[in-house]
Amino acid sequence: MTSLLKLFEESSSLYGGNAVYVESLYEQYLHDPSTVSEVWRRRFDDIHRGSTEDTPHSIIVERFEKLAIAEPGRLAKMRGFTEQSVKKQSAVARLINHYRVKGHQIARNNPLGKLAAMPADLEPIYYGLTDADMSTLFDTGGLCGVDRLPLREIIQTLQQIYCGSIGSEFMHIVDDESKRWIKNKLEGAKPDFSSHPEKRQWLLKQLIAAEGLEKFLHRKYVGQKRFSLEGGESLILILDELIQRAGESKVTEIVIGMAHRGRLNVLVNILGKSPAVLFGEFEGTHTSMPGALTGDVKYHMGFSSNIATPGGPIHLTLAFNPSHLEIINPVVEGSVKARQDRHGIGGIDVILPVLIHGDAAFAGQGIVMETLNMAETRAFSTGGTVHVVINNQIGFTTSNPFDARSTLYCTDVANMIQAPVFHVNGDDPEAVVFITQLALDYRMTFHKDVVIDLICYRRHGHNEADEPAATQPMMYKAIHQHATPPQIYGQRLVQEGVIDEAGIQQLEQNYMQLLNEGKPVSRPIIENKVYSYSARWEPYLNKHWDIPIDTTVSIERIRFCNLRLQSLPSGFELHPRVAKVMDDRQKMTDGDLPMDWGFAENMAYATLLMDGYDIRLTGQDIGRGTFSHRHAILLNQANGENYIPLKHLSDRQGRPQIFNSLLSEAGVLGFEYGYSSTQPDKLVIWEAQFGDFANGAQVVIDQFIASGETKWGKLSGLVMLLPHGFEGQGPEHSSARLERYLQLCADQNIQVCVPTTPAQIFHLLRRQMLRQYRKPLIVMSPKSLLRHRLAVSTLDELTSGGFQTVIGEIDDIDPFHVTRLILCAGKVYYDLLETRRQDGLDHVAIVRIEQLYPFPNERFKQELDKYPNVEHIVWCQEEPKNQGAWYQSRHHFIEHVSPEITIGYAGRVASAAPAVGNYKTHLNEQKAVVHTALYGSNEGTTHEL
Repeated sequence: MTSLLKLFEESSSLYGGNAVYVESLYEQYLHDPSTVSEVWRRRFDDIHRGSTEDTPHSIIVERFEKLAIAEPGRLAKMRGFTEQSVKKQSAVARLINHYRVKGHQIARNNPLGKLAAMPADLEPIYYGLTDADMSTLFDTGGLCGVDRLPLREIIQTLQQIYCGSIGSEFMHIVDDESKRWIKNKLEGAKPDFSSHPEKRQWLLKQLIAAEGLEKFLHRKYVGQKRFSLEGGESLILILDELIQRAGESKVTEIVIGMAHRGRLNVLVNILGKSPAVLFGEFEGTHTSMPGALTGDVKYHMGFSSNIATPGGPIHLTLAFNPSHLEIINPVVEGSVKARQDRHGIGGIDVILPVLIHGDAAFAGQGIVMETLNMAETRAFSTGGTVHVVINNQIGFTTSNPFDARSTLYCTDVANMIQAPVFHVNGDDPEAVVFITQLALDYRMTFHKDVVIDLICYRRHGHNEADEPAATQPMMYKAIHQHATPPQIYGQRLVQEGVIDEAGIQQLEQNYMQLLNEGKPVSRPIIENKVYSYSARWEPYLNKHWDIPIDTTVSIERIRFCNLRLQSLPSGFELHPRVAKVMDDRQKMTDGDLPMDWGFAENMAYATLLMDGYDIRLTGQDIGRGTFSHRHAILLNQANGENYIPLKHLSDRQGRPQIFNSLLSEAGVLGFEYGYSSTQPDKLVIWEAQFGDFANGAQVVIDQFIASGETKWGKLSGLVMLLPHGFEGQGPEHSSARLERYLQLCADQNIQVCVPTTPAQIFHLLRRQMLRQYRKPLIVMSPKSLLRHRLAVSTLDELTSGGFQTVIGEIDDIDPFHVTRLILCAGKVYYDLLETRRQDGLDHVAIVRIEQLYPFPNERFKQELDKYPNVEHIVWCQEEPKNQGAWYQSRHHFIEHVSPEITIGYAGRVASAAPAVGNYKTHLNEQKAVVHTALYGSNEGTTHEL
């Protein structure tokens, strides 16, 4: 051992007085490798890997490590240290680490002065460190680049970094590299604001602007809602710094989503909206968005502009947002994803999503979790989002934050994706700017989400007509006595000689003068038409749904596409059932089998791709299809690898994106809506696993898909495939709730179709893409019809014809002998057809309405005119009477029928549930529905057991 130590002394930096330092570093390394410097971590890593570098140094390091583990303190004693001193050093190392882990809990970052109690494990005594140790020099492990400091200074340094205006949560991150990066940034050199007085004056100017706009509106438009930013003015600093620093990083687009709080302030002071236009909205003299029929309130409106930055212009987009707060999150992410895909390689580096949340909403609304959960998935990743929480420390009128959540922080949901969270004091502008820089740099470096928790307050109530003191007497007593952020920062700068009182007054007067004149008050706006919404969507404006379009393809194109879809990599082993499907599809191409739904749907995608169009399909089982009909993604049974034939049609084909999504409806549907509303020349499809799964995304359907154009002039070509049909499987998953979509129909806002043949879905999907017409398409897609022996088509129906909004009688029935006409939509048609044929009812004709909205009036009237001797017309549906199409569509039927002919109803009786749970009862009901339609009987059917 003596010779080893001699060699150690002569060859290693671990010699002598450094021994205790190394032992403490090694203990830190064993607890958490990321807490030691990279040099030491590599050295300890080499030891653990059994490094065999042929040098005395590496050999001695290994022996030293073994000695330190086997007999703690022995080596230190041999060099003149005691075991007690080693334990003290170890205690200091643990204390340092705990400050990094838990310092945020006692940070002085609440403007209202609320402080948490000191955790026991942040007290030196917890580790056996006493006042007698405060002046002792200890190794810091590289804290702030200093190796050794007195314990007192170590604690002071830790409190400044981790317990001041910024509370940092990052030690929960598993990835060592990103965790170490954050630690080094927090403990490294901070921006030197004192040497940049012009920067500090700019921060003050922004705070004055943020407060000034609110005061101006408060005086001029007394009692009107504006959802004031007062108390959270530092949000303007965050956004301005984000934009300018993002420009330095060569970002070219930023898409922002936010709810009401501070929205008008952001529009005017950041995006450059004209104050005169805003005043016109308050006064009711400003017109709504082009293409919008009803318009929307001013604090829901979107906006876009181009701002100069050091790295070039950045295009800013503030998304339109309904009152459902966080529902904008996935919509913005989808819009960003579309822009990134359009840009191509490197898109995540130049297009940045920014989401601004309320504290209670961030903690309380499930859509936040759904959106976070999508953040790092293949289908929905946007390379990291910067989240900013305007933490007013209150929800609507909640009396205690812990009535609003069950977590310590409102941001704790972000821990699920290990996002770093920085809780910063909104009254400290310089801390706000520093943490904004850090947050953006983190996103741009690691392409992961990051959260800035701007701890502030709400100076007024939920809106300006609300009296918050009624429910928050103590909080608002403190707020009314608290100086505003510009007052606090202004006085600080005065005291430090950066500006004088006259200078502050001049800043205030200059801003108010611009507002009085209605002039822009933001950074200068750059005129640029490249990014304008209208330019990209102009070809699709003011178009009618029945624009003629040829959706046919040649037989040669079909055969080529099928050949490519059948061509699999060498050695690719299909599951026997899938192999049977592929064999059948070859027979369909050869004309040996009638064409089924899966073949026609895949052929629609393939031919569109061959035409150069991109497609995007997402859903919980989109690759296979819930009912195993699609098989767009094939799995090799030998090794589990997947293969997407649609990607391998041609070198010049469009790009297919086909992703099985996470188990989310609201988040994924919102994402796809955002994508489709940004990318008009791409077929975007979301398929529900069952049609009623869309219930979980009703807010997206109501507030965006159905009304986005009417409110905001926002177009979308999104397709929703909703499996629908009553097969005796119980109340759930029978109905896609057709009635809900029909109830939302007005102003030709959406298309609702119920195709019943493979050729129909082929032409319907192609029509959706090929027409210069972009409205959401709601499809009641089939379940049992996917393999129904009658629900088939021929190749000729793909090479000729098109989507038929109405399909008339297909049997050879003399129209002059028809006295009873049945109207229907969907699967019930085949039950009617089979029974009609079986019973030989040649006086009954059956007409399918394949497009229920926009209703095809002319085509429907043409079909009715074929039957001059009709005495009875019946609408037949599977759904209960209060559901389905009856109540929402019968006015369309009545308009075209002679007054002397009544239109009867054949279907199930009204019901609170969509369907019965007993299969035998279902069959009896279905027979009664068909019998009523064909023969006439008492209205409706019962569901008695």
